Amino acid sequence: MPKNSDEKRGKGKKKAAEGEDDLALFGRPLFDDPSSRALERVGVVDVGSNSVRLVVFDGAARSPAYFYNEKVLAGLGQGLAKTGRLNPEGRARALAALKRFAALAKGMRLPSMTCVATAAVREAEDGAEFQAEVERATGLKLWVIDGQEEARLSAQGVLLGWPEAEGLVCDIGGNSMELAEVSKGKVGRRVTSPLGPFRLQQVKGGKKGVAEFIRAEVEKLAEALGTGHDRIYLVGGSWRAFARLDMERRNYPMTVLHEYRMGPQSVLQTVHWIAENDLDALRSKTGTSAARMELVPLASQVLRQLVLTFHPKEIDVSSYGIREGLLYEQMPERLRVRDPLIEACRHAERTSARMPGFGKKLYNFLLPLYGTASADKRRIVRAACLLHDTTWRAHPDYRAEVCFDNATRANLGGLSHAERVFLGLALLHRYKNSRAGSRLEPLFGLLTDRQIKEAEVLGKAMRFGAMFAIRSPEEAGTLLWRPKKKILELALNPDAEALFGEVAEARFRSLAEALGAQAVVSIAAG
Repeated sequence: MPKNSDEKRGKGKKKAAEGEDDLALFGRPLFDDPSSRALERVGVVDVGSNSVRLVVFDGAARSPAYFYNEKVLAGLGQGLAKTGRLNPEGRARALAALKRFAALAKGMRLPSMTCVATAAVREAEDGAEFQAEVERATGLKLWVIDGQEEARLSAQGVLLGWPEAEGLVCDIGGNSMELAEVSKGKVGRRVTSPLGPFRLQQVKGGKKGVAEFIRAEVEKLAEALGTGHDRIYLVGGSWRAFARLDMERRNYPMTVLHEYRMGPQSVLQTVHWIAENDLDALRSKTGTSAARMELVPLASQVLRQLVLTFHPKEIDVSSYGIREGLLYEQMPERLRVRDPLIEACRHAERTSARMPGFGKKLYNFLLPLYGTASADKRRIVRAACLLHDTTWRAHPDYRAEVCFDNATRANLGGLSHAERVFLGLALLHRYKNSRAGSRLEPLFGLLTDRQIKEAEVLGKAMRFGAMFAIRSPEEAGTLLWRPKKKILELALNPDAEALFGEVAEARFRSLAEALGAQAVVSIAAG
């Protein structure tokens, strides 16, 4: 299976003034009790150079769900490099959006609302004036953060959903672009640059002048951070739009942007492809807004230079950024080290399964099949067991496909695209023996033939274990797997023989067949 490390990070001991200042800046901690597992509903407003967004998080503390998400492409920082002031139209649109967000927050009775503003407000001559106007009109206090802080929060957003991230986080906004090192769960050096598309629109000298400006600025970044980084993690709407175009060019079967991975050559090919194609046609194909698509060509030139200068082996897309970084900022370390995938699956089971807690019992029952499996593989098995019953309300005819859709499209962190498909296929087989003729077949191409077979085995194992004994399958019997002899044995407990009825037997034999094994049933000694 594709690797996805679940390493736990050591607890940081630094609690000096920097950490205390952070709490003063952003208000009270979201987690007053370090042992808290449930995240209260929290609103975060991000006032950027291009967009103004409200996100309301709700759900499991380590892997928050998006209760509400609204964005307005106000263009607050458009023309800032030329005039030194906020775009008047963008300012009016941003203020209107913030008034709406404040009203929404009141209607939702949010216990807290954290509002941050980045490059446009901090650099504009009238930034402080706008800040005061917002507070008068809405009651919202904008915390204006500098480039270093912006880089740090964006990097922490990546770590929220990608705990094992190692490399450079690159967050592009309208008027700036920040880079930050991430390694072993910590944020290292950070730098900011004037490489936002709005700023590049004001560079003189035509295409040649823009290219030279980008090259010079990226070289400065390389001098500050070095070039020995295997991965670059992309944060920001312009990067996500670029990634969606890369998917279109490659005819990629999945459109989930989080953890989408591109090779350097693919990036360079897509940059050329964008330059050679009509932007309106591309926008229509990908559903990208006109305001966003307008910035993509300049952003793609920046990405091209990053690839040529830093020589990464892989470029990965993160849907998590500064807003998620604000949540991560205030999580106690004991929550940070938890696996975001498992925490999200636990939350889904707790809120949607018929018998919360059964997933753990099912996992323990099936564990003999995975005695020699890697930690990465057991992690996915565990996630599947937690999710196995969360779509029971769906119509039986469509339950298998709903399971697959949920796994492949859900907002899950710490899960590669191949792992999403593996998880989805296993859950499909939990409800259905055959996958032949499924509309989902194009997605199976992200897996090897061996992985497809392993997903089928896991699905059929859950299909049997989930119905074998309603209270707890491990109390009714034990699975014994002898891979060398290809024997799968079910040792029934003496008082559980009646549970092994006709349907249970058929599902057990189907699992054995998927393993290419002989099915054996015995009665355990009393």
